[in-house]
Amino acid sequence: MKDVAACGFYIVLFDVVLCWALWAGRLLMQSSSCGGLAAVWAFGAVKWIYLHVFTLLLTEGNPQAVLRRLVALLCLLAPAVESGRFLRSSPSEPYAEPSPDFNMLLLGPVASVLACLVWEKGLCGNGKGKKDGSKLDTGQLLMRTLKLFRPDALYLVAAFGFLILAVICDSLIPLYQGKVIDMLRGEVLHSSFGYAIGWLAFVSLGSVLFSGLRGGTFMLTLARLNKRLKGLLFQSLLQQEVQFFEENNPGSLASRLHLDVDRMGRTVALNANAAVRSTVKACLMFAVMLNLSWELTVLTCIEMPLTALVQNKYITLAKELKEKIQDCHAENRDLVSQTVSGIRTVRRFKAEEGELRRYQEAVDRMCSLKRRSGIYSICFGFIRRLLTLSIKILMLIQARSLISSGRLSIGSLVSFFLYQKPMSVNLREILHCYEDTVSTVGVISKVFGYIDRTPKGKKEGELAPESLEGRVVFQNVTFSYPSAPDKPALKSVSMELQPGKMTALVGLSGSGKSSCVSLLKRLYEPQEGRILLDGESLHRYKHKYLHQKVALVSQNPVLFSGSLKYNIEYGLKDCTAEKVKETARRVKAHDFISEMENEYDTDVGESGGKLSEGQKQCIAVIRALVRDPQVVILDEATSKLDVDAQHAVLQEVLARGRTVLVVAHQLKTVEKADHIIFIEKGVIMEEGTHSELMAKRGRYHRLKESS
Repeated sequence: MKDVAACGFYIVLFDVVLCWALWAGRLLMQSSSCGGLAAVWAFGAVKWIYLHVFTLLLTEGNPQAVLRRLVALLCLLAPAVESGRFLRSSPSEPYAEPSPDFNMLLLGPVASVLACLVWEKGLCGNGKGKKDGSKLDTGQLLMRTLKLFRPDALYLVAAFGFLILAVICDSLIPLYQGKVIDMLRGEVLHSSFGYAIGWLAFVSLGSVLFSGLRGGTFMLTLARLNKRLKGLLFQSLLQQEVQFFEENNPGSLASRLHLDVDRMGRTVALNANAAVRSTVKACLMFAVMLNLSWELTVLTCIEMPLTALVQNKYITLAKELKEKIQDCHAENRDLVSQTVSGIRTVRRFKAEEGELRRYQEAVDRMCSLKRRSGIYSICFGFIRRLLTLSIKILMLIQARSLISSGRLSIGSLVSFFLYQKPMSVNLREILHCYEDTVSTVGVISKVFGYIDRTPKGKKEGELAPESLEGRVVFQNVTFSYPSAPDKPALKSVSMELQPGKMTALVGLSGSGKSSCVSLLKRLYEPQEGRILLDGESLHRYKHKYLHQKVALVSQNPVLFSGSLKYNIEYGLKDCTAEKVKETARRVKAHDFISEMENEYDTDVGESGGKLSEGQKQCIAVIRALVRDPQVVILDEATSKLDVDAQHAVLQEVLARGRTVLVVAHQLKTVEKADHIIFIEKGVIMEEGTHSELMAKRGRYHRLKESS
């Protein structure tokens, strides 16, 4: 353990145990004498040895200076005070030995801790504590998460109200059980026996009722939070640039959206519920236990941290051994696998005995590690039971003394023991809630990181003119993909797409055709140059307007689960069924859609799996044209259509003076283009009509002849 505060806490507890042992020993010997000033100094020296050894074990042999000062203060404070009293004594007021009262013995550790805090934080530290940035971030993240519950404030108030009522009822049950037991001991039932039974039944019923209401209200609040948080995260993800989705795995993003959000809400909400419940219950139980017997309560408070210390030490050792055993298992598996797979080599070199010896040595190492693990487990169980038994014996000795003196009844003792175990459970639950919440900070940070992320690139503009000519101009555009910034996909590309004409962009795979399309659809931003639509940069247009007026039909269109009508109208708010059908008729697709069982309401299956490739392309063409675009990009969009359908599509997209950009690998589809641009390695090499490029006998001619 390396946390100074935790180590100091355990050191003080160990000092209290030593003081308790001194006090209990004096009670057993029925002596009120401390043995004089020399005995006080001797006890201080012995205590220093024990605390020093305990501190070395606690800090793994490297105690910090503040812990050494605390140990010295704990051991020297009482002897120094007693020495001062001895020096101040006079014949008229002789020196009196230390009081045998246990309260006076506890004053030493309490005063030492207070003095140490004042010195370290106030005087030595100049009142300036060092802030841990990570803890500050953790606190800020948790506070921000709690602020998300503001819309559910009324539900939370009701939930915590039910929680407190349930805790109060739970805390009173053992108390009334003890009272009932005290009444049962009498020969004649006490007159208030029925009253006590009634209260016991009332608080038991209240515990069940309010616990159920608390749990239901918290689950309702958690469901509302998850819904709200998932909406915020999904909205943020939808606004990110394409590069973000290329850098992040879709499975990872889906996990953030579902698993991490669920875990985040569940951890914060349920841990807050459990922590508040356990804290309130622990405080109430502690108050009742103190009221029943403060002496037994002190022993209980000593037992729990000592047991936790032993358990933490065992967990650390067991974890190290478990890792070694797992490594040994892996080595044994590899050894057997290598020997069996290479059995022919083993036989040829007659190495069976050597392999057997290696395997036996590996098994011996495994057995040795498991033996050590078993010994640690036995020792931990023995020490834990011995510690518990020792505290129980001290508690029984103290309880006997209290019962004999009439300060504690049998029923109160039973009530105390009924409180003791739940008290330990509550403290462990508080620690578990804290550790679980802290361990979820990374998840919370990731979720908020995605929610707060600002998309890269320029913000959308406000342009949305009623009429659009559709003239597209690339001005010295240079572009590199974020994944390969040193390899330009386009190099100073300049070209113009004229309204009412079809421009073809051709070239080998990887030449930069798809990059031009991605930039025109504003999926990426160029590093140099700009792209103009009717003389205005693309980023000055509204996002929705731009993608409605610049439509893309790709070779492998993406369809979503749902009906044909849903996929055609995707992203549109006001699109009539007549407009969809009219567009389908113009591209010769209405007939095959009408032959389907549910026509436009036919389910296309997951990713359009129930449709053929040609049918998918038809639906993609209808989806693009139903938006009345002014610029249409056909990226091998008609490669799976028959000749009549291709002719109908080209005729329709060229109508109404649209600007058409055709991206093709098969040069037969671009021969009738008004303008052909040949691009190679991101550079425009040739431009012209089909006949002009063929007459040049350049790259286009060679590609045409080889196709």
